[in-house]
Amino acid sequence: MGNVNQKPQPNSQTLQQIEEEESASSTFTCEICIEPVTLPNKRFKNSNRCVHPFCTDCMIKYIQVKLEDNVSDIKCPALTCDHSLEPLSCRPKIAHQLFDKWCDVLCESALLGLDRAYCPNRDCSALVINECGGEGNLKRCVCPNCKKAFCFRCKVPWHAGYRCEESGEMRDRNDIAFGILSERNQWMRCPMCRHCVELVKGCAIVKCRCGIEFCYKCGKKVDHHWCNCRRSSTFCMWIFHLCIVILVLWPFFLLFTAITRKGHH
Repeated sequence: MGNVNQKPQPNSQTLQQIEEEESASSTFTCEICIEPVTLPNKRFKNSNRCVHPFCTDCMIKYIQVKLEDNVSDIKCPALTCDHSLEPLSCRPKIAHQLFDKWCDVLCESALLGLDRAYCPNRDCSALVINECGGEGNLKRCVCPNCKKAFCFRCKVPWHAGYRCEESGEMRDRNDIAFGILSERNQWMRCPMCRHCVELVKGCAIVKCRCGIEFCYKCGKKVDHHWCNCRRSSTFCMWIFHLCIVILVLWPFFLLFTAITRKGHH
C-alpha cells in the first residue's frame, strides 16, 4: 500500500511550544478588541486546551456576559475552535464573585430537570433536592443547612395544619399554634367548612357538624359512606352495589319463573 501523509495532531507539548513561541514576542493583537497588547502576561491562556491571541480583559468580559445568560459550558470565542473554557484555569484571572457565579451556573445546569427548591429562610437560601421521588408529592421538608421546616410544594415556611392554597393567608400566633397542635394530633379538616375534626375511634367515615361526610384517612368527601382510598373499601363498595342489584332483580326473577311454570302446565 502507498504511504499516506497524516497531519500531526496537536497535543499538550505542541500547545506548550506555541505558547512559548508566542510569549517570546512582547506584542500581540487581541482578536476580540483588535487592539495591540504589549504586555505578554495579558495574554489569556485556556490551560492546555487551546491557544489564541485574546487579552485577559476581553475574556473576562466575555465570561461575564455568558454567565449573565446562564451559560455553563462557555466555548472558546475563536471561530474555528470548539474547546470549552476551563473554569479552574480561569480562576486566577477572574474575580472571586465571577468564579462563584460560574460555579453556581454549573451546579444549576447539573441539576436541571431535577425536582428542587430553595430554602425560604432569608439567612439560608440553600438548594434542596427532592431525593424521595414522586415529583409534586413531597410537602414538608427540613432544610439540611438551617434545620428549619418549609413546604417543598409552595416554597414557603411550613404551614402546619393548613393546605398550600391557604399558606398565603395572614395568621396570628394563635392560628399558627393551633395549626401545629392539629398536625401533632393528626386532626383532619372538613373539606367543606375547613373545621378540624378529631376521630377518637370507630369508622373512618366521619360526619362534620356542617353535614358533610368525609374520609378521615384521605380527607375527601364521600358518597354512600364509602371511600376509594383503600382497596378494601372499594371491594366492599362493589359488593354492596352487587347486593343492591340482586335485591332489585330478585322479584322479577321470581315472577318470570312463576310465569314460565304456568306456561308449561
